[in-house]
Amino acid sequence: MNTFKKYVSISLILMLLCGIFVSPVYAEPIELELTVKSAALIEAETGALLYAKNADEPLPPASLTKIMTLLVSMEAKDQGLVGWETKIVTSQKAWETGEGGLTSTMFLNINQQATFKELIQGIAIISANDACVAVAEHLYGSEAAFVQKMNQRAAELGLKNTHFVNTHGLHDPEQNMSAIDIARLAAYFVKTQPEAAAFQSVSEFTFNEIRQFNRNPLLGNFPGVDGIKTGYTPEAGWLLASTSLQQGMRLVAVVMGANSNESRREDSEALLSYGFREYELSVLHEAGAVVTSAPVSRGKEDELPLIANRQVAAVVPRGESAAGFTERLVLTEPLVAPVEAGQSVGTLELVDEAGQVVSEVELFAAESMERVGFFQSIFRAIGNFFSGLWQRGRNLTGDNS
Repeated sequence: MNTFKKYVSISLILMLLCGIFVSPVYAEPIELELTVKSAALIEAETGALLYAKNADEPLPPASLTKIMTLLVSMEAKDQGLVGWETKIVTSQKAWETGEGGLTSTMFLNINQQATFKELIQGIAIISANDACVAVAEHLYGSEAAFVQKMNQRAAELGLKNTHFVNTHGLHDPEQNMSAIDIARLAAYFVKTQPEAAAFQSVSEFTFNEIRQFNRNPLLGNFPGVDGIKTGYTPEAGWLLASTSLQQGMRLVAVVMGANSNESRREDSEALLSYGFREYELSVLHEAGAVVTSAPVSRGKEDELPLIANRQVAAVVPRGESAAGFTERLVLTEPLVAPVEAGQSVGTLELVDEAGQVVSEVELFAAESMERVGFFQSIFRAIGNFFSGLWQRGRNLTGDNS
């Protein structure tokens, strides 16, 4: 592996809350013959955009809306607002959203209780509209309040062409998402909520003694596929957000506006096949490894080792190396002791030869660093100063002995 140049650029930065970083579009050696209105293909770890067709165009998202519904619901669970076994009562509005079973539904009855886990499974596996409203009302008092949280999270995650009006995706002219927004949201959901994401690979679900099946046409039919979500309304057409994990690389493909279930399946397979055929993930540092160090003021040592919370990687054309990337450390602020082990200190950016950031990983202090006294720090600074003078003098005289 080529030795990467490392340098420190100390600046104040806004951390992307989602952990998915916008990457440049890779050159496309071929043009895929897709029939859908819009499509996007990304690598999930880095967010690298590998293929796009009208990927920024806001379109009706249908049930792909539920990816955000699942995310907000699971984040509420993470915050302790609800547990897997919490009983949730079905309101009349939730029941009406199922329209008596004419749309995707768990067939919840008015005042029926279901656990939070059952409702999340219903949303993830069979796209239950009634479950979306039931969960939303339980967590935030009303579906409208829950939708406000959905739009807040969309803004925080940098989804620029997304606006929600409801939790389920039944058509509303004001509700839109773009393919690239859906892809990045889906990648974030799979990465941060693996327990709920695992439900999306389940083939069937039974509730109220009614057995229903996952409609994802790629499950069991394409290597490595384990999610994510289907969608359909007459206005939106057929949609699919799919993901496949092969040889350590996860791709997320989104197609919108297909004219049939077969069309969305074929175009999704074409996208995933293209991505795995043309690209691979080059891992530069494993998760938890020390990747660099940073200078520390007033510390017992001059530098502090830093570790990454996840692997540092870049997407490269298959068969090519990652030698052209430069690692750049960006600190949120200059480090001053004391520093606690595990403290977030900044990010490591991977920069390509064109100067574009293709990946960004949060960095943490690998160990604690105690603060030294004022006079000890002064003596060290003086010692470092004269040591530097001596070293420069040796370099000038050519003394390398």
